[in-house]
Amino acid sequence: MWLKSLTLKNFRNYEDIAVSFHDGLNVFLGQNAQGKTNILESIYFLALTRSHRTRSDKDLIHFTSQTVKVSGELAKQTTTLPLDIELTQKGRITKVNHLKQTKLSNYIGHMNVVLFAPEDLQLVKGAPALRRKFIDMELGQIKPLYLSDLSQYNHILKQRNAYLKSTEKIDETFLEVLDQQLTEFGCRVMRHRIDFLKKLEHFAQAKHRDISNHLELLTIRYLSSVSHEPVNLEETFQTALKQSRKRDLFKKNTGVGPHRDDIAFYINDMDVNFGSQGQHRSVVLSLKLAEIELMESITREKPILLLDDVMSELDNSRQLSLLKTISQNIQTFITTTTLEHLKNLPEDLKIFTIKAGNIEEKD
Repeated sequence: MWLKSLTLKNFRNYEDIAVSFHDGLNVFLGQNAQGKTNILESIYFLALTRSHRTRSDKDLIHFTSQTVKVSGELAKQTTTLPLDIELTQKGRITKVNHLKQTKLSNYIGHMNVVLFAPEDLQLVKGAPALRRKFIDMELGQIKPLYLSDLSQYNHILKQRNAYLKSTEKIDETFLEVLDQQLTEFGCRVMRHRIDFLKKLEHFAQAKHRDISNHLELLTIRYLSSVSHEPVNLEETFQTALKQSRKRDLFKKNTGVGPHRDDIAFYINDMDVNFGSQGQHRSVVLSLKLAEIELMESITREKPILLLDDVMSELDNSRQLSLLKTISQNIQTFITTTTLEHLKNLPEDLKIFTIKAGNIEEKD
């Protein structure tokens, strides 16, 4: 798949622009704070209906407006698909082929993107929430049912936490009902994640072998607050909730479940947390390249690759690994302040200069 064109109305520092892209490599060139990352963010937003930089939709709206609209024309193997997202005071409106979608899960998955930004280099050593977000965004694109199950789980979790906070005397029967619902959707979320990580590990191991010159074996472990080894996961989840009951009543929140889970990366059975900065970069790069292959294996379409100022963060050998992928017929968007550190780029490409919310194609 590839994004043929993009139209932005009141998105960040862009009031009204329309731009057409190359089906291969597109480079956005400009100084910092001119709007390069905003373009990549809008493409990500078009795919996933949310930003990778902020939780607040208000941050996306140009200061002179109260609404924002992002539209794109997506080319797939057998069709061309218009996509639209509009944020208004009444809420979010998503359209596929000009038809309004009632559920988010009916929209997400039509356009698949893999984003690699400087903050991703914190994926290994950063907070567990970063790794959970990584799973949620990548898995949600290829399995919209996951987003639906996760949404249900988060809704029940919110109910349970609110109930724990709101009363001194607990109705055990009501709490049991909430626990049963939490268990049902919590187990679904965990099974989706475990399946996804097994598949991701398969592709990431091959990528990491290449990057490490066949010296390192990468493995991924799912660290859960609920043991996920037993066959009867539901029973184990219920038991964990019961064992955590006293703690939950004291802390007024839920101590076990997928909202507390994490993942860990190992190289030759050593926790990468204790590895070098270079190993951290190699692991993240392997994961990003693995995402591309995993998405293609499931959707039969190549995703779109978004590289937000990361080339300068990578040494020559890791840059070459990325460029090898770029040359394999995958549409790529790169932001950079200079072309000097970008070597061996394909000759067939488009370069855009960006300055103060204006975008122009370079001759």
